[in-house]
Amino acid sequence: MLFWWHHVTVRADRTPFRGWKVVNAGILIQFIQSALIMQAMGSYLVVLERQFGWSKSVLSAAFSVNRFESALLGPLQGWMLDRYGPKRIARIGSFFLIAGFIWFSQIQSLWEFFASFLLIAIGAGLSGFLTVTVAIVRWFERRRARALATGSLGFAAGGLAVPVVVWSMNNHGWQTTAAVSGVAAGIAVYLFAAYLDGYPSDYGQEVDGMPPEAVDDAPTAEGLTSIHFTAQEAVKTRAFWMISLGHMSALFVVGAVMAHLALFLTSERGYSLQQASFVGAALPVMQIVGMGIGGTLGDKINKRLIASVAMFGHAGGILILAFSQSGWMIALFVIFHGLAWGARGPLMQALRADYFGASSFGFIMGLSSLIVMLGTVLGPIIAGVLADTTGSYRLGFVVLAVLSAMGMLFFVFATPPRPPDRTGPPRVSQN
Repeated sequence: MLFWWHHVTVRADRTPFRGWKVVNAGILIQFIQSALIMQAMGSYLVVLERQFGWSKSVLSAAFSVNRFESALLGPLQGWMLDRYGPKRIARIGSFFLIAGFIWFSQIQSLWEFFASFLLIAIGAGLSGFLTVTVAIVRWFERRRARALATGSLGFAAGGLAVPVVVWSMNNHGWQTTAAVSGVAAGIAVYLFAAYLDGYPSDYGQEVDGMPPEAVDDAPTAEGLTSIHFTAQEAVKTRAFWMISLGHMSALFVVGAVMAHLALFLTSERGYSLQQASFVGAALPVMQIVGMGIGGTLGDKINKRLIASVAMFGHAGGILILAFSQSGWMIALFVIFHGLAWGARGPLMQALRADYFGASSFGFIMGLSSLIVMLGTVLGPIIAGVLADTTGSYRLGFVVLAVLSAMGMLFFVFATPPRPPDRTGPPRVSQN
């Protein structure tokens, strides 16, 4: 089922606005990656711990190292997206996905786990979040928050499929599940990538699917600019760094939860892996609700305000999880963290595109990923190391709650940048 939170705009020649086809392709690609890779990885870590006896620190390090690899890949990927287009880059990623998962299904040692996971991470990075985001940003301005929130539904909905992945692991083995998942994901990504390329002008359409006379009546987001910053100009602004650091602070919690929720519930709360998967599947339900809130309000009110409030949701959620002793407390964690994740996530990209424009958006996002991904690198490591050291996840979760709450300040100071100075130095007359 595809999701539309919009009215499809029909031009005078009755051609539907293609931008929503781009969004729908993004939904499907991110659903596949979320269901089979990102949100399922925590369940794979549980079975790997049981089969090979690897520690939580080692498992979280593998998750984090590969997130770090994605960050290093970001600037190059962003440049390639701006130069060659999202379709080509996504299709290259699909081959890495297939190769990585097939190797992962055959691992017998720790180095093979790291290496195969590296291939999976490269494939997921090239064909996933950044690629889909760049494709969507090209088609929307006034409806950008709504479009990005709709595209992110795929990632959230993928979490609902995690119980199915766990069922397959229990009934067919994790190796078979991994191999089949990789081939299916690679083929699907390759096919859906066909919809990711192009600009509205390539198809004789307008940005947002809105005729020029309707643009003046549409709401204007804070900082929405018609000036397209270069990457060099963007990194000189305070806004670039504040958005990146705020985004990083949120991912301390997001990364730790993705890597450790199943391990926490099975090792400290006595849940079975199947029961833990149901808790994991409840998160996307609240995430989808949060996306509805963020997508609806993000184009009408201050995106920074929404993001600032969401940071307390992340912090409060994982703090409740740290001290949880009963099911209702875990339910509160799901509500707080899920709503915050859903409302904040799509606005990070919309805020950058509003401030810096779309022409160099891929490269700007890629450079920002060098900072942002420190959250998904360090969050799981902090949680895993402190869990092995203290015998409990509590201290690690409390530390991450504090870091996330402090990140709210970054969004407060992420005010719109001034237009870049392109006048250049005065020339000296040679007369």
